[in-house]
Amino acid sequence: MVDDSFTAPRSYEELIRLIHDRHAGMSRAFQKVGLYLTQNPNDVGVLSVGAIAERCGIHASNLVRFAQALGFSGFKELQQLFRIRLTTAAPGFDARVRALEAELGGREDRSELGFLRDLVVRDISSLQDLIADISAEQIAHAVTLMEKADTIYLMGQLRSVPVVELLRYVLTMLGKRTVLLDPGGGLATHMARAARPTDLLLVVSFRFYATEVVNVAEETLSRGVPLVAISDSTLSPIAKGAAVLFAVPEHEYTFSRSLAAPMCLAQALAVALAARLQNDSEQPRIPIVTTA
Repeated sequence: MVDDSFTAPRSYEELIRLIHDRHAGMSRAFQKVGLYLTQNPNDVGVLSVGAIAERCGIHASNLVRFAQALGFSGFKELQQLFRIRLTTAAPGFDARVRALEAELGGREDRSELGFLRDLVVRDISSLQDLIADISAEQIAHAVTLMEKADTIYLMGQLRSVPVVELLRYVLTMLGKRTVLLDPGGGLATHMARAARPTDLLLVVSFRFYATEVVNVAEETLSRGVPLVAISDSTLSPIAKGAAVLFAVPEHEYTFSRSLAAPMCLAQALAVALAARLQNDSEQPRIPIVTTA
């Protein structure tokens, strides 16, 4: 049944905002749909209804009901917003993504070298997504917060640890006061309580989100400390309240999920900060550890 209580969204941006607003009150099946739609907009624009339902792990009828609950006559009408988005993407971008996906789908080489090739091709695709989805305004705002912060608190657990470890190293070498909220000793939550509104909390967390990371982000935000978040979805539990959210979608939840895109993003933030601190926008330098 179509929800006639309001007009269906007329653009992709309006649709995503509506999904965010309604997500907490949605059924479990609808939340799965909302998460998939926000994380995989390119796929939604080109895949069949059946294929999308399979990837969401639900019956196709749930997609129709989801669309109708948002004011559309059916899922095809909702899907049209994603197709319009693709037509306005960077020239050739969608073609490159499709070519990469086709190459992956047709590969039958399961040798050790084949696994390497598989990962590299997927990383290329995720890095292309990163360029398309991250805006100059987001980068600039995040770097401004990093530059102004008295202390930058970093937190990431589970598979996010390499990203925050890289940031700790680079920011320390740049002379920026940095605190890594390490879970060792069970002190991360207590250490975070020292953060002030003049500081910054930078959190990295992907599904399945570490409970302590989510709790620290919420508690620190409640005290007025600005948050920069790197996560996998605009519906991530650490997204709410973030001054800047970098959504780096992960298209599958397997053992081989790569950190290429978030690591690249972390490096970009560090280099951009170095350029400001050194007053050299063309050739910023990150000092390295040397031995006598």
